[in-house]
Amino acid sequence: MTLLFIVLATFAGGVLSVFIAAFLTYQVLGRVVPHMVSLSTGVLLGTALLHVLPEAFESHADAHELFLTLLVGLLFFFMLEKAELYRHGHHHEGDDPAHHHHHGFDAQQAGRGGWSVLVGDSIHNFCDGILIAAAFLTDVQLGWITAIAAIAHEIPQEVGDTIVLLNAGFSRTRALLYNALSGVAAVVGGVLGYYVIGPFQDLLPYFLVAASSSFIYIAVADLIPQLQRRLHWRETLSQLIWLAAGLGSISLIVSGMHAH
Repeated sequence: MTLLFIVLATFAGGVLSVFIAAFLTYQVLGRVVPHMVSLSTGVLLGTALLHVLPEAFESHADAHELFLTLLVGLLFFFMLEKAELYRHGHHHEGDDPAHHHHHGFDAQQAGRGGWSVLVGDSIHNFCDGILIAAAFLTDVQLGWITAIAAIAHEIPQEVGDTIVLLNAGFSRTRALLYNALSGVAAVVGGVLGYYVIGPFQDLLPYFLVAASSSFIYIAVADLIPQLQRRLHWRETLSQLIWLAAGLGSISLIVSGMHAH
């Protein structure tokens, strides 16, 4: 049953999010994506700091080793991103005049990087799949919360990836197909994680910390810097409200779980 949950959760995070992103129009995109980035930031930080990390530290694992795992995880994802193997950008044409990019800038960039986006997204999804599997192997409820966090940050990412591929010359159908195929990597990672991690229960706290390092890195290195670019007080207030909604939703879920 756990394996079925892992497959369903990774499919939703890796593939279903692609189709949700594809149905967002350019008109809706400009209004929705900034809110989704704020919401995703709250969900990721709430999941990592309020639920997954506490779960790991409540185990019998050594706290110093867990903190070392967290540090190594953050550096690992930093190095992957430096190698352009862990892309997680949400920039799209005309999303923010503060970027000071000339019109067509994204098309030029995408023309050189369309395939690297797909490779990086596949590796990202594969890592997410393994981490979701580790969460489910620890606790089913923890697995679903981790999956929700993955879905929350995958949708705005897939929106950005779709636009990059369209700018690179992919047709809508082809962009959707290739994005969906990269999403299957999450399912592959989840199934592989189930069989590889399962026999080593003592290592589960370390995989949970690795999952947290992924969520924290995305929130701090990618999402929050995007939010800092919008400084008008109304936009700042909107960001804080949506960020609080993300944190609040995770807090309510965690409180509900602990009440049962």
